[in-house]
Order: sequence, then C-alpha cells, then structure tokens
Amino acid sequence: MHAMSLPVAMTAGGLDLLSSAVVLVDACRVIRYANPAAENLFATSARLLLGQSLKKVLGEPVGLTAALDSALKNQWSYTSHNMPITLASETLHVDCTVTPVVLDGAQLLLEVRPIDQQLKATREEQLAQQQQASRELVRNLAHEIKNPLGGIRGSAQLLERELDNGQLKEYTQVIIQEVDRLQDLMQRLLSSHRAMQPTQVNIHEILERVRRLIHAEYPEVYVQRDYDTSLPEITGDGEQLIQAVLNIARNAAQAMQNRGRITFSTRAARQVILAKKHYQLALEVRVMDNGPGIPAHLLDSIFYPLVSGRENGSGLGLTIAQSFVQQHGGTIEVASRPGHTCFTLMLPLVSRPASPGLTKGLRDEVG
Repeated sequence: MHAMSLPVAMTAGGLDLLSSAVVLVDACRVIRYANPAAENLFATSARLLLGQSLKKVLGEPVGLTAALDSALKNQWSYTSHNMPITLASETLHVDCTVTPVVLDGAQLLLEVRPIDQQLKATREEQLAQQQQASRELVRNLAHEIKNPLGGIRGSAQLLERELDNGQLKEYTQVIIQEVDRLQDLMQRLLSSHRAMQPTQVNIHEILERVRRLIHAEYPEVYVQRDYDTSLPEITGDGEQLIQAVLNIARNAAQAMQNRGRITFSTRAARQVILAKKHYQLALEVRVMDNGPGIPAHLLDSIFYPLVSGRENGSGLGLTIAQSFVQQHGGTIEVASRPGHTCFTLMLPLVSRPASPGLTKGLRDEVG
C-alpha cells in the first residue's frame, strides 16, 4: 500500500467519525491531528495533543519506532499487534497500524485500537447475560411467592379476630408485619421491570433532586457537585433515573455510616459503545464516595439480586439501578478501593441544548 492522499475534508469529517483512535504526525513524529476517539483514549483534548511529540504521548513501546521508520522508508502500512502503551499510569495493550499519507505536512497516520476494549465488551456481554438470567429467576420466584403471602396475611387477620388473648394477638401481628415486609420486597423486585415513560430530561435536574433527598435523609453526608452544564438533554424516564442514582447514593451514605462525602460528576464521552451500539457522544455520570469501599469478593456480583455488602441490606438497590440504566440503552460500572468507590453511568446523548438556569455554574460543595 503506497502513501494515501487524504483531503482536508476527510480529516475533519471522515476521521472524526471513526471509533478507533487516529492521529496524524509529521516526519519529526509531532502530532498534527487527533480525532475525538484519540481524545477519549488519551484522556486529553485535541488542542493539547497538537504539537506534542508522539513519544511524549505514547512513550517508546517496542516495535512502534521500527514501524514508523519502515512506513516512511518503504511507503507501506505496518501493524504492531498487542503493543503495550502507558497512559496516565495505566497500561493498555493495543493494535497500532501505521500508514504513510500525504496531507498538509502530515506524513503518517496511526490508528490505535485497544485490545482491552474487545475483551471488556465480551466480558460485559457475558456478565449481562448472567445477570439477566439471575434477574429473571428472582422475578419468577417473586411472582410465585407474592400470591401465597396474601393468603397468609388474610388468614392471620382472621385468626386475630377470633383470639381473646392479647398476648397471642402479638404473634399474629408479627406474622402480618413480616408478610408486609416480604410483600414490599417482592414488589421492589418486580418494579424494576416496569415500562419506561421517556421524555426529554436534564440530567442535572435529576441529580439535584437526588442531592436534596440525600441531604434530607442523611444530613451529615456532604454532596459535592462537578457538573458540565453544557451537556444536552437526554431522552429518558426521569423517575427511573432518579431512582437509579438515588439507590447508588443511598448505598454510599449507608456504607459511610451516614457520614462522609459523595460527589456527583457529569461529563461528555466521545466514541463509545453501549449495548453493542456505537455512539459519537454519550453522557457520563459518576457517583463517587470516600467510604470504606466494596469488598473485593463482591465486586463481580454487586449488581446481582440479593447480593449486599451490608448485614441488613436487601441487595436490590443496585440491581434496580442497573436494570433502569440498561433500559435506557446505557451501562453502569463500579470501581472500588478503600477510601474511594466510583459508580459510572453511561447513557446515549441526543444533540439538544441543555436547559438553562437551574444548573448554571454548579461546581461546589454543599451539605
């Protein structure tokens, strides 16, 4: 393959649409262009990448220098497989294709495709299938349990009317109260499957509603806000999204024993894959806390029904949160260590302007 001649329009348009990271460099290995996927991969804006040496951004991975030299010398494409690169103290394994080009001073095009993304997508798909099967099993059990509970409660009420001994009535009250508790549990299990009622919603209005609820319920928990107020609205069910974020924030407050700090953060993410679909733009919502962290042995199963890190927890809050996020075509992930837990929600975005007024300039700490 000889050097490709790329028109400027393709660089600004066609390369911007690619899901893989693309950079153009000159003969001195200085970056002259970076597409949105490259910004996302390198966690740096194109403005900051331009003029940087490729070595400063990628380091000196084995095989890359030779591929660059060979591409320039022979005017052929070369691909380095499973090449490790270090980004912000994190090592990724990538496939990197180097292609000679002719474009306004740029002489080489590098296409970087993280191998980890494919492995991660496969693992997420497997986990999603397992969790879906688990939820369906629990949902079916909830249906089977719910009907007999009504009969038990009714019988306990009839028995209570026939009893003259007040002490014995205490036992029937225990039966009725425990049945009510189980019925509430079954209803919560089944509620995560209700149909969406989508409208145009502002994510910051949702987060502000959750912030007020957390402040009222846990007055000693501080909620820090770090919002990108330029984000557009999304199509979604406001009540479902409120419940999803509220469940995560409540879990955090309870894990911190009702005292600590929670941070709500919003950002735009470019060139992401959600539920096997590619989106040029997505909404990233992070709910972070400085609590004790999630036990390592629970991290892989934390979204399963009835799995809880607390002794008295129901294990349904995160299951319902995940179900609501998935109904929006999004994903939810968790990373945790002692002193820092972060739940990341990714939701598809539509190109609409954000609602003005309410969230302007919200980047502060409030109680």
